[in-house]
Amino acid sequence: MPEAFKLLSQDGAARTGILKTAHYPVKTPFFMPIATKGAAKHISSEELKDAGTECIIANAFVLNLKPGLDVIKRFGGIHDFMNWDRAMFTDSGGFQMLSKEFLQHATEKGVVFKNPFDQSRMMITPEKAIEIENSIGADVAMCLDYVPEYRKDKAYIEHAVQRTNEWAERCKAAHNNDKQLLFGISQGGVYTDLRRKSARCIDSMDFDGVALGGLAIGEMHKDTSRMIKASLPEFDPAKARYVMGMGRPDEVLDAISQGVDIFDSRYPTQNARHRTLFTVNGNLLIDKAKFKLDRSPIEKGCDCVTCKNHSRAYIHHLFKTHEPIAMRYASVHNVRFIHRMIENARKAIAAGKFEKYRKSFNKSFRKGKA
Repeated sequence: MPEAFKLLSQDGAARTGILKTAHYPVKTPFFMPIATKGAAKHISSEELKDAGTECIIANAFVLNLKPGLDVIKRFGGIHDFMNWDRAMFTDSGGFQMLSKEFLQHATEKGVVFKNPFDQSRMMITPEKAIEIENSIGADVAMCLDYVPEYRKDKAYIEHAVQRTNEWAERCKAAHNNDKQLLFGISQGGVYTDLRRKSARCIDSMDFDGVALGGLAIGEMHKDTSRMIKASLPEFDPAKARYVMGMGRPDEVLDAISQGVDIFDSRYPTQNARHRTLFTVNGNLLIDKAKFKLDRSPIEKGCDCVTCKNHSRAYIHHLFKTHEPIAMRYASVHNVRFIHRMIENARKAIAAGKFEKYRKSFNKSFRKGKA
């Protein structure tokens, strides 16, 4: 397969490019809303497109449980099943190791998960994970990695790195869908030496793209930033770089400044469901009494459907009366906000003004006075 990533411009370490996938060329940097079961929470595929989404990420392990591979295969793959004509990643299920609902135990062979639908147990090996992802047919498959809690001691994290690297080799050997890119994932917790070791190993396997896993799961942002700084020099700059799970707007910009190209997180939609809306002047808690009579949009100048059509007072009312559509309007705004922020970042990088943009945005956003 030809090189998947094309670099277009660079300003310091920040860069723009194109990730070339089978269904859609995605402009980098980009953010992927989470569509675990084939749908984002409280926002439709059509609304995702209108908000500027070019790529989403689903969970292959969960889709394997329901609706099942037999259903997806009957539709010729996940794109036709969802009627999604843009790019899509699938995660292997490694992240579910952090969930007591799913994880039973892990061995050298793979991970034993509990099926939350019928309580049965199933072993997911690297080979099985790739078999599932090949069948689902997303544009990008992620390797099965061993995801440790960040609070674990260094010996445990080192064990997770070794197992992640071994599983990556097995995933690479098992992958046989020539229309699908395969990304390797590095681990290492918050230990600089382990991050570098894992990044070097993953890079040596010549994946189509590389990712940093096991971050944005509770560690301090300064530690996340240190791990990115330690890892990126070990990766081939010709490959797209992905930090999994990062979605706080100011932290995304900080990572872009270090050279990261791809992000995903439930952060925008999760905050929307909890009545927290993004603005350039910080988070807006829409259920506060001061918004009861506020005729303003959530954010002046925002081009999302919610801001173009409704006031803060109306969204406040919907949340206060527990109308389900409130979460939909809020999700549309938050997703559009982060896409708009990254669109502006791409323009700033191309113009050689990214640091000025980042500092201005973060200074305003971190005030938290909206």
